[in-house]
Amino acid sequence: MTSNWRVLVLLVGAAVACSGCGYTLVGQGAFLPDYIQRIGIPMFENTTTVFEIEQQLTQEVMSEFIGRGPFDVSSAETGVDAVLFGTISQITIQPATFTAGQQASQYIFTLRAAIEFIDLTTDEVLWENPVLTFSDTYEVASGTGGQLDASTFFGQRSNAVERLAQDFAETVVSSILEAF
Repeated sequence: MTSNWRVLVLLVGAAVACSGCGYTLVGQGAFLPDYIQRIGIPMFENTTTVFEIEQQLTQEVMSEFIGRGPFDVSSAETGVDAVLFGTISQITIQPATFTAGQQASQYIFTLRAAIEFIDLTTDEVLWENPVLTFSDTYEVASGTGGQLDASTFFGQRSNAVERLAQDFAETVVSSILEAF
């Protein structure tokens, strides 16, 4: 009788181990047609006065596509199965909080862009968002004696742009791959 219970327990254990619970990992979906293997991501257009931000955003989106699937990603608009176009239309940097001496101590960095992902085989827009908006805040550290340190200020702004670019890339690529 004891060996029958062991066999039954082993069978139940095997059945449980082999059965799926129905859950899948977030971010692993693939809405794209199977024939889309090569994706072109030309340099985003930058209509703002912020220098070189288009390079950082474009590079982050390319890296995110590479990390999320078996895609061949390039900066070409031709010889690819799909192409992603982006235009950075607005960047604002506004003070958010102030010190007792009325100096800004925290800024809000906001970016607005238009994104369009086109299937070149069908010439169909698979995903677009004409007003994609991202924001991040950064602190302003002061130098000695409470004076604003310019190198620290611009270093913190650079860190905010990096965080913003990463969030931007993750959202764009997830939206395209998972059809949100």
